[in-house]
Amino acid sequence: ISGGIYEEDIKLYDIPQDSPLTFYISSLGGLAEVQEKYLTEVVNRQLSDNTACYVEFAGGASRIDESLGHNSDEIGRIKDNLRALITRTELEMDSIVVTASCSPEGSWQTNQKLSMARAKAVTEYFRSFVTACTDSVRASYGTVYDLAGDFSAPSSEISFISRSNPENWDLLDSMVARDSLLSDADVQLYVEVAKESDPDARERRLASLGYYRYLREKLYPRLRTVRFDLHLHRKGMVKDTIHTTVLDTSYMHGLSAIQEGDYEKAVSLLRPYRDINSAIACCAMDMNASAMDILLSLRPSDKVDYMLAIVYSRMGDDQNAVQHYLQACRSNRSYISRGNLDPEISELISRYRLDNELNL
Repeated sequence: ISGGIYEEDIKLYDIPQDSPLTFYISSLGGLAEVQEKYLTEVVNRQLSDNTACYVEFAGGASRIDESLGHNSDEIGRIKDNLRALITRTELEMDSIVVTASCSPEGSWQTNQKLSMARAKAVTEYFRSFVTACTDSVRASYGTVYDLAGDFSAPSSEISFISRSNPENWDLLDSMVARDSLLSDADVQLYVEVAKESDPDARERRLASLGYYRYLREKLYPRLRTVRFDLHLHRKGMVKDTIHTTVLDTSYMHGLSAIQEGDYEKAVSLLRPYRDINSAIACCAMDMNASAMDILLSLRPSDKVDYMLAIVYSRMGDDQNAVQHYLQACRSNRSYISRGNLDPEISELISRYRLDNELNL
C-alpha cells in the first residue's frame, strides 16, 4: 500500500510503500472428496467411538502435568469431545476405556507397569471431569418430565476401565512401513528384526541399527499415546439392530459441514468413518494427533501424502513433511500450485527451496 496526501494537486506528503500483505485463500475443505455415500445400514443400539491423544509425561512418571508440552491443548480437546457427547440428547454414554501405550525403550516389564500407572492416572483425571460435567448438565436440566420418553438428562453412571499397551509395536510397524525417509533396505531390515518374539531382545536389536537414533527421536514419541474408546447407546431404541438401505445422511451432513466450514460439526459426524474426509475435518480443527492416526491407516494416495505433509509440518517434523509433499506433487502436479496456498506448505517451499526440487 502506498500513496500521498494532496491539497489542490500539490503533494504535501508521500506515504511510503508498505510491506506486502499475504492472505491465504485456500481452505482444507477444498480437499474433501465430494460423492454420495450409500449403505445397507445396520442401525445398532450400541455405539462406539475412539480418539487418540498425546499426553506427555515426565520420564518414568505417571502424574499428569497440564503445563508439560502440548498437554493443555490435548487435554482440552478430549474434554471438549467428552462434553459434546455427554450433552447429546440422542445418545447416552455407558463406559470409557482408557488405554495408555509406551514406546519400546526400557524393559517390557517396566513399560507394563508404567503404562498401567499412566492409564490409571488418566482414568482418574477424566473420571473427575466427567462426573463434574454430568452433574453440571443434570443440574442445568433440572427436573424433567417427558411422557414420550424422548428426552432425559445424561446419566452420571459412566464406568471407566483402565488398560495398558506396554509397547505400541503395531503402530511402530505401520509408521516404519510408511516412512518416506527410510530406504527399502532399512524397512526390510526392520521387518526382519520385528520377527523377534521377545520384545526386549527386539528392542536391543533395533538399538544396533544405524537409523535407531532416528526411530528414537522421530517415531518413538508418537507411540506414547492415550487412546479413549467410548461406548454409547441410542436412547429410546429397544431392538439391538435395525436393517435398512438408505443414503448415508450422517456422512453427507458431515461432508456438507466441511463445505460450509463448520468443522466442529464435521468432526462429530465423520470421525467414525476414519476416511480422508474425517482426517480433513480433524486437521481443520487442529486435532493433529487424530488426523495423523486416521491418515496412517489409509491406503497411500497423493491426497493422503499432501495431508500428511500438512500434519507433519504442524508437528514440527519438517523432514517428513517435505518428503510427503514432494511425493504428493510427483503423483499429482496440481499440488504444486496448491502448496503455495496453504501456510504450512508455503513455509516449507520457501524454507527449503522446493520450487527448485520440483523443477519450477
